[in-house]
Amino acid sequence: MSSTTSVIGSKARYLLRHPLHLFVMLLTKPFRYFDFLYKTTDYQCYVPFGFWFKQKVLNIGGNKKAYWPVHPTSKVFDAEKIEVGVDAYPGIMGGCYITGRGGLTIGDFTQIAPNVVIVTSNHDVYDNRQHIEAPIKIGRYCWIGAGATILPGVTLGDNTVVAAGAVVTKSFSEGMCIVGGVPARKIKELDPDLCVRYSVGNRFRGYLSEDAFLKRRAVKAYPGDNSRHNA
Repeated sequence: MSSTTSVIGSKARYLLRHPLHLFVMLLTKPFRYFDFLYKTTDYQCYVPFGFWFKQKVLNIGGNKKAYWPVHPTSKVFDAEKIEVGVDAYPGIMGGCYITGRGGLTIGDFTQIAPNVVIVTSNHDVYDNRQHIEAPIKIGRYCWIGAGATILPGVTLGDNTVVAAGAVVTKSFSEGMCIVGGVPARKIKELDPDLCVRYSVGNRFRGYLSEDAFLKRRAVKAYPGDNSRHNA
């Protein structure tokens, strides 16, 4: 079976399970902004119209400024300093706390579980009125487990798995590993030949097509260039 046939079959099965969504798709199809509704049904983090409406229109949870889906029980701060990859949305699961103050970059297809904390600034230990900022960079195909915490200045390379409850205080920029514990340490190396590097036909950064995202980035000060994640 070809990949195209597989994608079509996946979308058809989704619409059979969610017949109301077909009506929403037909209603919104003339508006290019809503392309994400019918071009990302094969994503792991596909977002239906109701999710978008509660976040972007009703502002339930206070995350209206985020250009990607955020669960109403999660909190995202300084979204304008966060760059998300394709199908990689910090806070889409419940209970997350994400700050972009120091700059946050997340690569394509990285999955982030519930109750994850990612902070890019922290209090100065000598004067807790002051904040020390440092960017966080997370590569492609990473998996951040439930309840994990990632602290300022950390870089995680591609295919890094962070175990549930881990506190990551230092970088694992080489990737291809599982880290866990408090503080986190490398507990297993992954075989690069076994790591599946998949892709999708339609590339969306949250609610924005990749073209729209790049135009947006051209006029906004994102923390870093994520083009290396698009290879």
